[in-house]
Amino acid sequence: MTERVITNGDGETLYVAEDEGERGEKAPFLAVYRDRDRTRKYGWYCLNCETLDNAMDSMGRIQCNDCGNLRKPDEWDAAHE
Repeated sequence: MTERVITNGDGETLYVAEDEGERGEKAPFLAVYRDRDRTRKYGWYCLNCETLDNAMDSMGRIQCNDCGNLRKPDEWDAAHE
């Protein structure tokens, strides 16, 4: 398991799983966990601008609020726009 350790705005230690990610338009999004054992998921880390400030919707779309990096939904078609 390859990981990097970061802290969020509250000073909480988080673990970025560098071997577990999703492809974005600008750079991958990596899974982030609250614990080293990867049992408590925190969210996603944008590798393009190196931030945790992103959101995921119910369709699986991930969008970075800083740089606009985007992962398209799992089941995408024109009706979802």
